[in-house]
Formats: sequence, C-alpha cells, structure tokens
Amino acid sequence: MMNWDDMRVFLAVARAESLSAAAPLLKMDPATVGRRITRLEETVGAPLFVKSPQGYALTEQGLRMRDHAAQAEAALSLAMDEGQAVDKGLSGQVRIGAPDGCANFLLPQVCAAIQAENPGLEVQILALPRVVNLSKREADMAITVSPPDAGRLTVQKISDYRLHLAMRQDSSLPTTMADLYGVPVVGYIPDMIFDKELDYLGTLSRDGVQMASNSVAVQLQMLRHGGVGIVHDFALPCAPELTRVLMNELSLLRSFYLVRHLSDRKSDRLNRFAEALLAGMRAEIARLEAQAA
Repeated sequence: MMNWDDMRVFLAVARAESLSAAAPLLKMDPATVGRRITRLEETVGAPLFVKSPQGYALTEQGLRMRDHAAQAEAALSLAMDEGQAVDKGLSGQVRIGAPDGCANFLLPQVCAAIQAENPGLEVQILALPRVVNLSKREADMAITVSPPDAGRLTVQKISDYRLHLAMRQDSSLPTTMADLYGVPVVGYIPDMIFDKELDYLGTLSRDGVQMASNSVAVQLQMLRHGGVGIVHDFALPCAPELTRVLMNELSLLRSFYLVRHLSDRKSDRLNRFAEALLAGMRAEIARLEAQAA
C-alpha cells in the first residue's frame, strides 16, 4: 500500500531527475532514496523510471503517476492552507527562484521583512543564472525578466527597474561614448546569457567583454576594480565607489515578473505571500533607485 511519503519521494526524483539531486530536498542520502524508489516500483508492479548514467527518466507509467501525484500534492497544499487562519500569519516553507541581481540586492531585505511579520514562515531564495523550472517544482514561484509564453503559469508584472553604465568615481570619467574606447568592459559571459533582456551591452561589447561573469554580483565586484559596465540602479547603493556615467547616451528600462504555478492560484497562503512580495519589491526598488539618483 502506498502512502503520501512514498509519493513525496517519487515526485522529488521525478523533478530532479537523479537520486543525488533529490536527496538534499528530501533530507535523505541517495542510497535511501534509491531504496524507496525500488520499494515503490515493487508495490506498483512496474518500473517508474529508466535508469541511466545521465539520471532517472520517467517511464510512461511514471509519467501517469507523476500527474496524479502532482494533483494530490496540490490538493494537500490547499488543505493545509485551510488550516492557516489569516490572523495567525503565514507559516510553512516558500521557495522563490530569481535571477541573481534580484536575489542579491532586493529579495534578502524584502523577504526578511515578510518573515519578521510571520515568524512561522521559512523563506528560501534560489539564485540561479538561468530560468527556474517551475514545472519541476524547483520553486513555489519565480521572478523573471521576461514573461513566459508557455506552460500552465500565472504571470504578474512586479515593477520596472533601470540600468545605466557605471564606473569607479575616481577613474577618468567619459563625456562621450567614444571616450570608452580602450576601457575594459564588464558584463555577462556572452554564451551564458539565458534571457534576451539581459543581452544589453550592444555596441559597447563590439570588441569583446574583457571581464565577464554569469553573476551580476560578481560583475559589480569586478567594476570596483575598474572598467565600465551596465549596473542595476538598485544595486548602486551597495557600491558607493561607483557612479553612473553617460546617462543621456544609455539608459535601459527592464521589468520583473512574478511567475507562479496555475494550480496554486487557489492557495490563500501563497496568494498572501505573493501580495506581500509584490508590495515589498515595488517599495524597495523605488527606495534604492532614489538613493542612486
């Protein structure tokens, strides 16, 4: 006879596609996860995964079971939400996936404020140099710089944000774009740009990017040692030695979007968290951009 704990293990492996990746999420060792999957397959009487050196891929039986298990998971989550009275605050775990610029310079303070008002809440911030996969439940919700155009998802615009060229204040500051000739350019590793909205160096990188990283936070640290690059205005208060340059020649406007599972739209707990997150991010972007002005 199967129980929910068996389904929890099965879903984790189905989403992570490997025992080693699923194990930390389950707080088990990979060998234990493997034994649990073997036991589940024996109970079902059919293989649920095709095992290979590349990982665990679902069989047709496994795909059918995954869909039913995901529906049961959503129903269980809603049932748990019913037990959380509004006046008792939020509790449980919420994981947010976000690009690292947002994860480094906005989410820590915003989420800390939400958690302080809800002591029973555990907030996890997943910073990845790629789009977070919600269908595999890598996170409960994700912040993106482009709205997705596929999948069973809901999308809300959070806020616009601005970016400008920045350099050290004690360097030779340019008065025209031509003055940047020969100045090392800091930016993304070109073949690791995972969203077209992040490909914003344009002609500035015509001679290549001399200092590159897939992390916005690392790029900011690089700029502290020299060069020129495009920086989020909301990140500049964290680097007072940098200043914006050539603002009339280059000023970018981008947007953040909150993306959620369509199946979570009835979750009062996640809806309330999303409302607090939206309000907190809008206020924090406005506050930090005002400091950079």
